[in-house]
Amino acid sequence: MIHLHFTATDLTRVRFAVSPVTETVASLRTLVGGRQGRQLHRPWIDRFAERAGRLGKHDLDLLRALVRPEGYIPDFLMPPPERRSSTFADGIGQIAGADPEIVVQELAHLAAHRVAQQGPGREGRRALLQALVERPDAGIGPVTEALEAYHRVAIAPDWPRIDALLNDDIAYRLDALADGGVDRMMSNLHPSVTFADQTLRIVKYYEGHADCGGRGLLLLPCVFAWPDVLVRTTQPGSTSVSYSPRGLGRLWEDQHPEQTGSALAGVLGQTRAALLAQLDLPMSTSQAATQMALSAPTLSVHLQALRAAGLLASRRAGRQVLYSRTELGDRLLSGAGRQPDA
Repeated sequence: MIHLHFTATDLTRVRFAVSPVTETVASLRTLVGGRQGRQLHRPWIDRFAERAGRLGKHDLDLLRALVRPEGYIPDFLMPPPERRSSTFADGIGQIAGADPEIVVQELAHLAAHRVAQQGPGREGRRALLQALVERPDAGIGPVTEALEAYHRVAIAPDWPRIDALLNDDIAYRLDALADGGVDRMMSNLHPSVTFADQTLRIVKYYEGHADCGGRGLLLLPCVFAWPDVLVRTTQPGSTSVSYSPRGLGRLWEDQHPEQTGSALAGVLGQTRAALLAQLDLPMSTSQAATQMALSAPTLSVHLQALRAAGLLASRRAGRQVLYSRTELGDRLLSGAGRQPDA
């Protein structure tokens, strides 16, 4: 059990963020056999398998040596984002700016970690880690290059839907905060997380205590954290907790592909029928445009038409406007999927 102790100041500094780098690093655990998360993410794993040939074997071996199925993940690989919305390039920049001396210490800790080093291939992994330690930059250069190559193949193609789900979870948590304060917001983060007496408790295989020390808490929804909760207490920066977002089961669901050739497409047009099917998750214009492979101005016209028909709703989230299906849109899709009576 990890016990994270809060002060009154920490409670005023609880914030949320989305981290593409954390998502990328956590996804490496899902690729390793024996985790419960593999079944949940099976559609993603299958798609990655089709694209894995674009990655160099050394890059994947290096990343698998750094991110093990269980146990310690070096903290420098998951830097806390400075803003609610950051890019993968922002995170890679933070990794590239890590102190080599600290990175060496973390790699040494990983090489000796009892849980992380379970399983065959230990000596090969240690050789890879030692080769990093012996470099003047502690291996930061090859690590960032391997992460960039892996992200392009494994995460970037699916990022619009992942990002939409993460931000939908944040919106839900902030609504809970507005309705019932920090207690309600923390009440259902994850089955292994509880909050009481200004202490956040996370079930783990070891016992540990950490004071947030006025630095606050950073909460990071992360689809590939499932079924675990990832905790980072290293200073400087806020303590961070990465948890799986609500609605994770629908992330890889088949988004009504039949609608593009259905009677509904004959009424709405193929593009609008496909767009309506895609917006089970709230998305911005740019997210949906990437997902649909259309320009943002073109997609905006379709979004406005569907909203005017009452099939989509919109709400503002920071600088973005998010669109999602209404109940009428859900009913229309469900009805279009049924066969007419003979």
